[in-house]
Amino acid sequence: MKKNPLFVLFLIVLVAIAAAFFVYPKNFGANFMPWRLGLDLIGGSHLVYTVDLSKVSGGDQDSVLNGLRDVIERRVNLFGVSEPQVFVAKSGNDSNLVVELAGIKDTAQAIQQIGETPLLDFREVEQNGTSTEFIQTNLTGRYITSAQLTFDPNTQAPQVSISFNADGANIFERMTAANVGKPLAIFLDGSLVEMPTVQEKISGGQAVITGRFTLSDAKTLVERFNAGALPAPITLISQQTISPTLGSDSLKKAIIAGIVGTLIVMAFMLAYYRMLGIFAVAALLLYVFLTLGIFKIIPITLSLAGLAGFILTIGMAVDANILIFERIKEELKKGFSRTSAIEEGFRRAWPSIRDSNTSTIITAIILYFFTSSFVQGFALTLLIGVLVSLFSAITTTRLLLRVFIKNTKQEIQNPKQISNNKSQAV
Repeated sequence: MKKNPLFVLFLIVLVAIAAAFFVYPKNFGANFMPWRLGLDLIGGSHLVYTVDLSKVSGGDQDSVLNGLRDVIERRVNLFGVSEPQVFVAKSGNDSNLVVELAGIKDTAQAIQQIGETPLLDFREVEQNGTSTEFIQTNLTGRYITSAQLTFDPNTQAPQVSISFNADGANIFERMTAANVGKPLAIFLDGSLVEMPTVQEKISGGQAVITGRFTLSDAKTLVERFNAGALPAPITLISQQTISPTLGSDSLKKAIIAGIVGTLIVMAFMLAYYRMLGIFAVAALLLYVFLTLGIFKIIPITLSLAGLAGFILTIGMAVDANILIFERIKEELKKGFSRTSAIEEGFRRAWPSIRDSNTSTIITAIILYFFTSSFVQGFALTLLIGVLVSLFSAITTTRLLLRVFIKNTKQEIQNPKQISNNKSQAV
């Protein structure tokens, strides 16, 4: 059964109105889910650390870097930083950790906390009635030579294999002999990572931690072991601090630029296309609310680059309407009725819209996967904006025209019939 275009349009408008309340930065929109803003809009610090991997074997370097990233994320969370961004950046043979702390107040303390060497230690567990006590030991991560993801040969369940050096093997053997049948707690930076039960005395410096691990959990545990075990000191090589005042000012200017740009585009469409321009403006407003709603639901951390990508897509959304309207005007000049000209205009404009937007989508994907975080923000908002603009131009504008544009005379032929009749006449 063919869907009623008026009903579908009503649903789109209803969703767009709900999105408008959702994205508004005050009242319900702010209380339900606050916007995530980058440090260039809210202020904060951009820190770059170099990682010394000279004493780490090539096969373990990625695991160590991921483990260090995980440790740093947990450390900066202690400062109440909203959604800290910590990621690995490689340039040639150099490996860096980039830390973006949006809205942080005490940068010096954060730098001090981040720069400390991750501490992995093993603790004995004593049960005192209903309470549990962890007892500090001298077995720490410096005695671990490596940690690897392995699989149980019988069940193929993921497990973690740990190797100790000679001194660590002796300490671990004595500890396991004294705690058979008891749990042994493993801490990283004072936080409990795992608490396996000792099944037997373990000699030789090789231990296996088993449990109901998922593959992801086991990989994370390996990374944490390696971060606390292998020597990979980090050194701060770059620090950029943006004040909250400057960030707030940048946000206001970006919003004003977006509003002014959108109004200018709307004015152009109304002045040049008149009645058709009204539908383009309505579709553009729906596009803006729907896109911002998607940004907030994902959620995307908006930066100045991200806002620039979104503002760019506003012009691209109207560009598709221009192609469609010009085609419609051509079909009207050929003698098509209004409804036939609309359908034929969309059909003929679609290949150009598809090809131009596909090239932009490919570019955005390449930028997202092969560039740094600032360009990634631009690429992500551009990609989402282009996809939604395609929906807006092809679906929303079309529904608006179908619902509100009527023929001035009775429709008796479709575009194909007209073409066939003209051919026969010739």
